[in-house]
Amino acid sequence: MTDPGCLFCKIITGDIPSARIDEDEHTFTFMDINPATRGHALVVPKRHYRDLLEVPPEELARVAASAQRVAARVTTKLGADGVNLLNSCGQAAWQTVFHFHMHVIPRYADDPIRDSLRLPWVPAAGDLDDIRATAEVLNT
Repeated sequence: MTDPGCLFCKIITGDIPSARIDEDEHTFTFMDINPATRGHALVVPKRHYRDLLEVPPEELARVAASAQRVAARVTTKLGADGVNLLNSCGQAAWQTVFHFHMHVIPRYADDPIRDSLRLPWVPAAGDLDDIRATAEVLNT
């Protein structure tokens, strides 16, 4: 199941070239052409799902397993000091290609040339009453 208008579906089928680094029966992994860091890759299911809310749990697990494989590879082969896994679900969360995908972003400690990615918010203590009230809403 593919979407003929989807950029990532076209990459999977080979209609658009990519730098593939990993593939199995269910997933396809290729280098991001707008990398946040050296080695930034995208893991996608071969079937088209719009986003995190649409992808079935078993496909999500397959993407996670592929992301873990690639994370291990960038750590050992590129010398990354850490890895961020990132998914953006919806336009408000910065999703720009509407085919579910997981970013594997290698992180390099103290190397501003290879790693300019920064945390998008400044963690600060929240209002505990609001946190508890929100938890109650989500628990029902």
